[in-house]
Amino acid sequence: MIMYPMPSTILIVDDDPHIRQLLVFAFGKAGLDTVEAADGEEALTQVERQRPDLVILDINMPRMDGLEVCRRLRAQDDVPIFFLSSRDDEIDRVLGIELGGDDYVVKPFSPREVVARSMAILRRTAAKPPVVENVGVMRHGLLSLDTESWSARWQQAEISLTVTEFTILRTLLAMPARIFSRDQIIDRFRGPGFALTDRTVDSHIRNLRRKFAEVGGVDLIETRAGIGYRLGGCSGTAPSA
Repeated sequence: MIMYPMPSTILIVDDDPHIRQLLVFAFGKAGLDTVEAADGEEALTQVERQRPDLVILDINMPRMDGLEVCRRLRAQDDVPIFFLSSRDDEIDRVLGIELGGDDYVVKPFSPREVVARSMAILRRTAAKPPVVENVGVMRHGLLSLDTESWSARWQQAEISLTVTEFTILRTLLAMPARIFSRDQIIDRFRGPGFALTDRTVDSHIRNLRRKFAEVGGVDLIETRAGIGYRLGGCSGTAPSA
C-alpha cells in the first residue's frame, strides 16, 4: 500500500454518474477520499469550498466543458488535473495538456489505471514539491537553483549553465508535475537576445541532460512523446524503460 504524508482528496468531475461511481469505488479501495461534481459549475464550486489534491476532469460535458473548467482553475490555482476524454483525438489531448492538464486517459478506461496514474501525480506533487529556502533558492530532489545568483547545483556539484538553459530548468522546476509543451517553454523567453524554436528547445534540453548526467543527474527531465517536457524525479535514479 502506498502511503502519503497527509490524506489526499480527489475531485471527480463527470456528467455520467456511472463513471463517477466506478472511480469513487476505485479510489476508495486505494484509501483515497473523493468528492463528486456532475458538471463544470459544480466542480468550480467544490474547489472553492475545499481545494482537492487532484481533479479528475471529463472534457466533454454540457454547459461548461472540461477545457473551460481547466482554464478557470489554472487562472487561480495549480491543482493537478487529470483529463478524461471520450474522443480519441490527439488535438484534444494536446490542448488539454497545454492548458495545464497533468495527464489524460481516453474512454473507455480501466479505473485501476486511472488510480495508478493519479497516484503518480500525487507522488510528484505531494512528496517532492519545490520549496523556497532563504531567498530565491528552489529545490526538487537533488536539484537546487539559486535564482538570484543564477547558479545550479546537483547535490554539492555546481553545474555551469547558459542563461537559456537556466531559464528552461527554472520553468520546469516551478511546476514539477506539469508537462510543458515546447511553445509554453518558448513563451517564457520574452525580450532581446532570445530566438527559440522547437528544435532549439530540444537542443537545450539535450545539453541540460548531458551536463547533469555527468554528475549523476540521470533523471533530470522527462519527455512525454508528442506533448513536451516535465521535470524528472531528480533522485539520481535512472527512469525505468
